Amino acid sequence: MTLAAPAPIRVLIVDDHQMVRDGIAALLNRQQDMAAVGEAADGLEAVHQFRALSPDVTLMDLQMREMGGVEAIKAIRGLAPGARILVLTTYPGDAQAVRAMRAGAAGYLLKNCIRRELIDAIRSVHTGRHAISPDIAHDLAAHALDEPLTDREVAVLRLVAEGHANKQIGRVLHLSTDTIKAHLKTIFAKLGVDDRTHAVTVATRRGFFER
Repeated sequence: MTLAAPAPIRVLIVDDHQMVRDGIAALLNRQQDMAAVGEAADGLEAVHQFRALSPDVTLMDLQMREMGGVEAIKAIRGLAPGARILVLTTYPGDAQAVRAMRAGAAGYLLKNCIRRELIDAIRSVHTGRHAISPDIAHDLAAHALDEPLTDREVAVLRLVAEGHANKQIGRVLHLSTDTIKAHLKTIFAKLGVDDRTHAVTVATRRGFFER
């Protein structure tokens, strides 16, 4: 008596670039234990497709129109708390990875990963394990004990990145100039920098800003 082959891992691919979706689908469909069962170009479509298809693993991009990946992860996990979601993104940064993992992602890979790494990560996530790119894991470990920026501090720094002076930032956020200066002093300390330009550079690299 021949044993039936186990059912393939059914994967939903979410990315706003058709060529990326096509490339990943072709890669998955070459694996004996995987099948690309659907795709979506944004977060809203991802939630709809997840509801319709109930995939085993969802590959999720982060920066998309209509609804971003983090919001889509939250929505899907609201529908199915056990949903297994693997982020596949262009953008590194420990802060962004933390947001995705807190939303319910089981893994975080960069799109420059090798094909074998992606395939192994899908299998790991499917079995209930976590999968994180080595570079992201290193950044997470390096900043694990850092005090994170608050939402208000990120808002201040985002306006700094847009070129606003302290007075302008205060007007936008309805805060005094002294309060803005105090926020910047705290931001510099948390990021380990000495000036506004370096603060913006570090915050961008670490993923505090949505792109």
